[in-house]
Amino acid sequence: MQIWVDADACPSVIKDVLFRVADRLEVQVTLVANKLLRTPPSRFIKAIQVPAGFDVADNEIVRLVQEGDLVITGDIPLAADVLEKGGLPLNPRGEFYTKDTIQQQLTMRTFMDELRSSGVDTGGPAAFSQSDTRNFANQLDRFLTRLGK
Repeated sequence: MQIWVDADACPSVIKDVLFRVADRLEVQVTLVANKLLRTPPSRFIKAIQVPAGFDVADNEIVRLVQEGDLVITGDIPLAADVLEKGGLPLNPRGEFYTKDTIQQQLTMRTFMDELRSSGVDTGGPAAFSQSDTRNFANQLDRFLTRLGK
């Protein structure tokens, strides 16, 4: 099992949590982004830079993910693709996407996109908070503990 990170939009505090986990538990963490990313020196942490373009990083993650791998992403369509390949998508707020809920989340995303394109101000997601970071770290810890890490 390894951890893939949709790194372009992943909050820095979440990357920091993942970096600490990588070294402490000796788990491979790979960040995928279309910009150059700085990572701490570690044999368990690497970054893959992909060309700029719509969904290029997402497509690379889907290509590389293996069954049982953990993928950190807030991108619902990417989460759906990861689930199809047998991966386990976890968003930066500490919520797992599941086969039971992904269709509803995709439908809601499409609905909100349609509202925005028709000029309705739907706001945006709540600001990322310390409690989101704690929720993520706790969920990640529970997940890795179940794996015996």
